[in-house]
Amino acid sequence: MCEANAYLVGDQGEELVMEAVDTVTPDDGGILLTSIFGDQKFLKATIHSLSLVDHKVYLKSAE
Repeated sequence: MCEANAYLVGDQGEELVMEAVDTVTPDDGGILLTSIFGDQKFLKATIHSLSLVDHKVYLKSAE
């Protein structure tokens, strides 16, 4: 399986926001995360970085 976990990066470190992320889609003013189970979460954020070997997506709040 090649799913990733998505983390919100802030002053306090990393916060897990979704596991088993299948798609990361830019959407109106943010990012739409969709898991392999069909769960969706919209965050007002931008992509901070990706760690493909570790299967991690790092997001930074746009608020």
